[in-house]
Amino acid sequence: MGPTASGKTALAISLRQQLPVELISVDSALIYRGMDIGTAKPSAQELALAPHRLLDIRDPAQAYSAAEFRRDALAAMDDITRQGRIPLLVGGTMLYYKALLEGLSPLPPADPEVRQRIEQMADEKGWEHLHRQLLAVDPVAATRIHPNDPQRLSRALEVFFISGKTLTELTKTSGEALPYDVTQFAIAPANRELLHQRIAQRFQLMLASGFEAEVRALFSRADLHTDMPSIRCVGYRQMWSYLQGEIDYDEMVYRGICATRQLAKRQMTWLRGWDGIHWLDSDRPVDARDQVLQVVSAKPR
Repeated sequence: MGPTASGKTALAISLRQQLPVELISVDSALIYRGMDIGTAKPSAQELALAPHRLLDIRDPAQAYSAAEFRRDALAAMDDITRQGRIPLLVGGTMLYYKALLEGLSPLPPADPEVRQRIEQMADEKGWEHLHRQLLAVDPVAATRIHPNDPQRLSRALEVFFISGKTLTELTKTSGEALPYDVTQFAIAPANRELLHQRIAQRFQLMLASGFEAEVRALFSRADLHTDMPSIRCVGYRQMWSYLQGEIDYDEMVYRGICATRQLAKRQMTWLRGWDGIHWLDSDRPVDARDQVLQVVSAKPR
């Protein structure tokens, strides 16, 4: 695990040279076909060294839930272990890890009518108003969900309107736990400023590698729009605004880098509250790999 641009993929590939592992991607953006540059999807060379499962499994017009991820990851883990190898999960979508480790809560399914009512309220009064409404009924969820995160904010209110129970209350009841012995590692730079530099450098590299053309291909499709999870991915949302003429190029770059920093901050917030993590320094990749090998070799067989 780790924030974006922390070196997770490189470490996983290095570990595959040392251990009998098979990689499973834990990333809600890497599931989409045709979204390669802006998601920092592993290159063909990297995939040749270490194939990843759960890449390119959805079209950008399709949704993919945490429940579907858990189902698919468990199937992949079962297949890998039956081959006598070890599943190595790598990625930064913390909600997917939570669903995998703890199981899924019995949340009500989406209700289009309720969701439309919430969106109408947002159009009339703004998402800040809805966030205050959530704060009144579910302060724990409201503290965790940013007012500028309409997808999660809408879902939290939808759950309350449908069931009469809060998202926090319902998520205390988890489903089936993960039937595996798990060792957890998180890799991150010791210096936050260094991470910010890496994020900015990587975004510029994406632009130089054809990110705009990649998003233009998506933009040309009539079935894609900004309400879809794929287009809300960091970087894609900002590039989409640029292509729509809402912002200029420099503003797109600025917003894209800022949004990526915010994503990294949210990921680090998740990880700091996570139990049972071995922390690794991404500034020392060889030491990080050796630390993983040391921890794994010490585990009872």
